[in-house]
Amino acid sequence: MTADIQGRALAMLNRFAQADWPDRLKLRKPVEKLIYNGSRASFRAAAQRTGKAGSTPRPAAPDSLFDLSLSDEQQMLVEMLEAFASEILRPLAHDADAQAALPAALLNQAHELGLTHYAVSEAQGGMAGERTTLSNALIAEALGKGDLSLAAALLVPLSAANCIRRWGNAAQQARWLPAFVADEPAPVMAIAVNEPTPLFDPQKLQTRAHKRGKHYLLSGEKCLVLRGLDAGQLIVAAQAADGPGLFIVEAGAKGLQRSPQPAMGLKAGSTARIRLNKVKVAKEARLSGEGFDYQSFVDHASLAWCALAVGTAQAALDYVIPYCNERVAFGEPISHRQGVAFMVADMAVEVDAMRVMVWRACARAEQGLSFQREAYLARLLCSEKAMKIGTDAVQLLGGHGFTKEHPVERWYRDLRALAVMAGGLQL
Repeated sequence: MTADIQGRALAMLNRFAQADWPDRLKLRKPVEKLIYNGSRASFRAAAQRTGKAGSTPRPAAPDSLFDLSLSDEQQMLVEMLEAFASEILRPLAHDADAQAALPAALLNQAHELGLTHYAVSEAQGGMAGERTTLSNALIAEALGKGDLSLAAALLVPLSAANCIRRWGNAAQQARWLPAFVADEPAPVMAIAVNEPTPLFDPQKLQTRAHKRGKHYLLSGEKCLVLRGLDAGQLIVAAQAADGPGLFIVEAGAKGLQRSPQPAMGLKAGSTARIRLNKVKVAKEARLSGEGFDYQSFVDHASLAWCALAVGTAQAALDYVIPYCNERVAFGEPISHRQGVAFMVADMAVEVDAMRVMVWRACARAEQGLSFQREAYLARLLCSEKAMKIGTDAVQLLGGHGFTKEHPVERWYRDLRALAVMAGGLQL
């Protein structure tokens, strides 16, 4: 197994060495060190492992329930992705929003980052370790600083891999996960949870899975499915006789129809509507790993959207501060006005509060502790404050905030998605 881990790390380093954008961003040495340290950590984990892959995480010591410090590998990961977000994502965001599509060049660059390695266990050739949930949240937050819509779209493969690693059985993991760490771009496997019903509750799914012999028949409708049109497979949440379940469905299956569903925000994510009319799915396609917990699936999705919102809210804050310092009205910068200064200060407080809530929930999740309460509170806070930060950013820019000349109007539209999106992503 350690030889496989080493081989995957070397393959990832080789692919990175052939890319040209790290030189432009002056990131080659930090990322090479990150990959080296990640490979070394994998060796240590493999040598120390006493249980089976996918077993329940060991309980944390009472005095280490919540640690705000990042490891060296995590800090370098954040620095690398923040540079990628500012130098690559943000310049592409305007056109991607206008065209409602992901640039092809961006997909190749994202593949070079190897993000899906952080969602695949070491047994399958990836780099997912003990702090996987927080590391994934850091990835989402860093990319969210560039553009929420592009970041969400790029995180779809990582989310699918997380879903299979966490909820699939050994046979399903062996079948699907190696493709996410192969030299070829990761497969697009969209997660479909949202349904077009008023006040949709992911705990009350209207999509049904009726068991018929060795198959299930899926019927229902899904909406706002990220990258639903270009996905080769869909992970569909449906209500079965024994409770909610997740089913891997081929996008070309008989009885499945897909159509574009343009939305107010998340335009680069190419949201789609999915209709299922007695779609036949083999029982082996139902994710049935030991200890499957649908509530935990929903909570991991909530944290993914919260982490993206934290990153985009931070970007909005970082954008309005220099604008308010440079914008002059009545002979002085508008930041000298108390009404403006107090609004900016409130934004800073709210961003930090959102971040702490998300990190706390992630810390408990990766330590095997109950985190439903923390995830719910994080989603509640982020849904309210992210939209407020987006609104305040537009307000602070005045007329400029209403135009596409500045990115705040796009961030405003994207941040409002946090209140309506359920599923779609997984930390």
